[in-house]
Amino acid sequence: MTYFTDTKPHYALLDGLRGVAALLVVIYHIFEGLAFAEATDGAGSGLITTFNHGHIAVDFFFILSGFVISYAYDDRWGRMSLGGFFKRRLIRLHPMLIMGAIIGAVAFFATGCERWDGSITPAGWVMLALLHTMFMIPAVPGVPYEVRGNGEMFPLNGPGWSLFIEYIGNICYALFMRRMPTKVLAFFTLLLGLVHAWFFIGDISGYDMIGVGWTIDKINFWGGFIRMLFPMSMGMLLARTFRPRKIKGAFWICTLMLIVLFAVPYIPSEGGISLNSLYEFICIACIFPALVWIGACGTATGATGRVNSFLGELSYPLYIVHYPIMYIFYAWLIRKDIYTLAGCWPTALAAVISSIALAYICLKYYDRPIRRRLTGR
Repeated sequence: MTYFTDTKPHYALLDGLRGVAALLVVIYHIFEGLAFAEATDGAGSGLITTFNHGHIAVDFFFILSGFVISYAYDDRWGRMSLGGFFKRRLIRLHPMLIMGAIIGAVAFFATGCERWDGSITPAGWVMLALLHTMFMIPAVPGVPYEVRGNGEMFPLNGPGWSLFIEYIGNICYALFMRRMPTKVLAFFTLLLGLVHAWFFIGDISGYDMIGVGWTIDKINFWGGFIRMLFPMSMGMLLARTFRPRKIKGAFWICTLMLIVLFAVPYIPSEGGISLNSLYEFICIACIFPALVWIGACGTATGATGRVNSFLGELSYPLYIVHYPIMYIFYAWLIRKDIYTLAGCWPTALAAVISSIALAYICLKYYDRPIRRRLTGR
């Protein structure tokens, strides 16, 4: 989830679309919680409904990151060192990641340090998990500081996995991807697309969807790496070949498309092919790049401009701090044996509003000031 540098003009609508995708992720996690509570209680299949494909918002983020990084930095390497680039990325991403870890620890303590199986995690292991998350050291499933017991890389704040993978993507960009001529990058992207299709449509992970990467479990991590590198390289290629055209209503067109794409029901598999993953692959390989292109062709003025600015600034804090609130919401659903939105919509709405409010507070009183101070130094 990358922002543009301040010294170049940027495509403002892409900021807003990143915020829309972050908000849709929060809503998706509401339905994920209902499915998780149902599966934990053994009352059903645990299939996510309504926003079944909301997890591929992360893949949309990866395309945006590739586009933004290539646009912002490709022509700067003659006057910018590797160290300077990594400092910029750390200043942009890491302060909120640390805050997300702290909020995650507080949320875990608030739920009594209870693992998903009902056992209690000692406070010492929680603090070790906090330390590991702050330094982006992932937990291997089964180690004591994997405190929730469901295999997450960062059990205090699950979405940290995508930042870990994005850090790897930033390293790949700085070390070799930026050096690729456009034709070589296009060929590289094509190869990655073939690998991506083989891995996910062939259901190598056994997940029957593209939502892998959140755990270091068997080949899951490698699936996450493929999941990041393909859309990121597509975003880079799009930035290098982009030619703007004026498109009216681009923000609202893209917003509506994202909602529709995420709301498509689960598609059962046939034979050895994951049709659900095939649909998500088409979204990532074809539709998302088109949405980024449309967004980059739009303009943000007046009320639309203000909405885009607010959503763009809020997007990363919202993404990185909302999941600890979801953990509390999930635990509440399990205790209450609630599996439908009709049975909990006031609490679900409170979880969404609380996530937005917490993200705004972190943005205004922590993220902006500390990035300003670090950049100045």
